[in-house]
Amino acid sequence: MSHENTVFCHSQYQITAQAPSIVSNTHIYLYLYFCVCVCVCVCARVCMHAGVLSGHKVRCPWHGACFNVHTGDLEEYPGMDCLPCHRVKIQNNKVYVSYMNQKNMAKRIKSMSARVPGLNHTILLLGGGAASLICAETLRQENYGGRIIMVTRDELLPYDKTRLSKLSALSLTITFDDGSVQSYDQLLISTGCRAKGLDMPGMELGNVKMLETPEDMLEGKKVKFYMNDNVTEVRGANGKVKEVVLKSGIVIPAEVLIVGIGKCNTETAIISHFKGKHMFFSDFLLHGFICYMRTNVPGVFCGGDLASFPLVMAKKQRVSIGHWQMAQAHGRIAALNMLDRPTELNSVPFYWTVLLGKTIRYAGYGEGYTELVLKGKLEDLKFLALYIKDDEVIAAASLDYDPAVSAVAERFAAGKVITKKEAQYRVHNWLLFR
Repeated sequence: MSHENTVFCHSQYQITAQAPSIVSNTHIYLYLYFCVCVCVCVCARVCMHAGVLSGHKVRCPWHGACFNVHTGDLEEYPGMDCLPCHRVKIQNNKVYVSYMNQKNMAKRIKSMSARVPGLNHTILLLGGGAASLICAETLRQENYGGRIIMVTRDELLPYDKTRLSKLSALSLTITFDDGSVQSYDQLLISTGCRAKGLDMPGMELGNVKMLETPEDMLEGKKVKFYMNDNVTEVRGANGKVKEVVLKSGIVIPAEVLIVGIGKCNTETAIISHFKGKHMFFSDFLLHGFICYMRTNVPGVFCGGDLASFPLVMAKKQRVSIGHWQMAQAHGRIAALNMLDRPTELNSVPFYWTVLLGKTIRYAGYGEGYTELVLKGKLEDLKFLALYIKDDEVIAAASLDYDPAVSAVAERFAAGKVITKKEAQYRVHNWLLFR
């Protein structure tokens, strides 16, 4: 059954006509646009009724994604899809919402152009992660009609598991380890990072596993932590782990060893392989126009976990952040600049992690903080921590304190300072946006 031109009304969304000078039809439309039509964040299909509304956009309280309230477009990552836009009419103190198809009320996918026959301009994407994916999608959304080729080691994507072997910036070609050569007009290098391993005896044993995705752990769930210590040796028997030796001398019996000690950027491998050949990759990520995701080599861009870039909210301090929200932003910025639409990176880092049903959220960049303002209590598992440097808030972390971190992120995105004095207020009205 088609729902075209169907109109529905619900008494929950009735409004009064009192104080029209304070509550205008425009404001009512913006509010109901989200609460009635599309209150579900597309990044995780969760309700964002507690989101932070600021000007023309709303920020999801759970993951930091931002949507334009006029169009429903996704303006800040994470996420892929946009929100559907439905018509709202106010009549007789009731709100009516028209919608086309009930099945499509949760998300909207932007229209994309197709390949233009005969147009051979080629954009090559090295890496199959978030940066490359968003770059490709943005190019098509912006009506790019040339060829887009993505090269990845991931077998789940429609390209062979290929590894980069040789790059020539002079001839604008990529040579792969199977001998094939691919030419390009513009190139995005977003090969990401790999899990870092332990460099010690015993790592070759059969039940040593690399942790690509961290598991959720708490001491309250029979997980024991050995703080301020290091692994010095992995001992085995019959080809499998038997025990792990710590620097302190403690020996821990183990049937399986899971290694999750951080990442190793592919930048190192790229630099060591190409330095002195065709491109000076030692300058590749450290100089140039990285706020536009450009390198010092014409037509070559970088993004994702391997890229270091100036973070605007941290006074353009050069940082390296390995997170899919930032990688998605890199992909979009690279795509727009490939199309000669100068756009600078202006995203605010936003992370979260779920530990046994409890979600910790974090926004900003807290490196070098000198003071901490705490709202709530850690032992109650309900708190907001504000990181202070030079009498300003530079980052925030919370547990069961939503939407505080999203509100802080919105302040950062707007270029507004949260002072130490504001952070210390018992009633933090600065978290509210109007």
